[in-house]
Amino acid sequence: MYFYCEKCKKQYPLNTHAIRCSCGGLFRLHKDAEDQVPQTVHIGHMVTPLVPMRAGNIDVLLKLENLQPTGSYKDRGAAALVNVAASLGIERIALDSAGYAGASVAAYAAAAGMACKVFVPEGVPASVVQQLTMYGAEVVRVAGTRMDACAEAKRHLGSSWYYASPAYNPLFAEGVKSLAHELYEQLGGAVPEYIFVPAGNGSLLLGLYLGFMEIGRLPHLVAVQSDGCAPLYRAFEEAKGIAGDAAAAAEAPSSLFDDPDFSIERPKRLKEMLFAVESSGGAVVTVTEEELHAAQRALGHRGVYAELSAAAGLAAARKFFPHGKPDNYRVVVPVTGSGFKR
Repeated sequence: MYFYCEKCKKQYPLNTHAIRCSCGGLFRLHKDAEDQVPQTVHIGHMVTPLVPMRAGNIDVLLKLENLQPTGSYKDRGAAALVNVAASLGIERIALDSAGYAGASVAAYAAAAGMACKVFVPEGVPASVVQQLTMYGAEVVRVAGTRMDACAEAKRHLGSSWYYASPAYNPLFAEGVKSLAHELYEQLGGAVPEYIFVPAGNGSLLLGLYLGFMEIGRLPHLVAVQSDGCAPLYRAFEEAKGIAGDAAAAAEAPSSLFDDPDFSIERPKRLKEMLFAVESSGGAVVTVTEEELHAAQRALGHRGVYAELSAAAGLAAARKFFPHGKPDNYRVVVPVTGSGFKR
């Protein structure tokens, strides 16, 4: 396995401390069929249940990623990234995060005996910081937004810390691919017709896309964004040539919702995210804060305690199929994070 530049194709070793190629391109992962991700560091990530739910006038299948060890699907990505890093002898790992990814990487780093540093925006809840410090991570609070935390992390990494950002390091998506293979097995060797995917930096969307590409068939991937921060929605509408009122509406926030993991103003892999949606025949849907709260309550009444942005898939599915869906459509909604996270 090795990294290569999406633009100039220059190759880099997996243990490079470069964040991106010298030409400015982002890294992608080259992996031969015989290449395997090590599995020596484990904290209990698992095959999560796929359970049915009646949501209004549609039936969906909830993929309960909120049950992963640190409370989110990002344990899948962290498992792959930290296992590879540990196999390469890397001892210090760092990233910027608003909670989910930071907790996952910090937990796996702790199990691997690595030092971990996490840059967080100053407004993150105390529960996020508490979880990070419990894993032994050094937490650096940064004034400003999630993007400011990212910029600060890149300024201070130097050559001594390995950058474990899901947005930059392709090993993270390599781990998330397992979700696609798991769904395929749970559905008896079938691919669902639709998956509704919360999309901030796109690690879940891209991981699912890559995983189903390996399987050989894509579901319709429907990316979900907050109506207050929807760069992928705007790009999707513009690509269809209808960038008028709908795209403009997403430009001006009509929601107070401001989850820093869900609402990413400038996702680094926007073009890849758009390609994944378009290639799958999917779509991009925006949801309001009110729709998110309604979906969160509906999940709660099903016995599933989801963090607010983790209800985005259900909110979007209900919006996408307002009059119901064909009976033979299998619609998967990943519950991406536990309500205990915030």
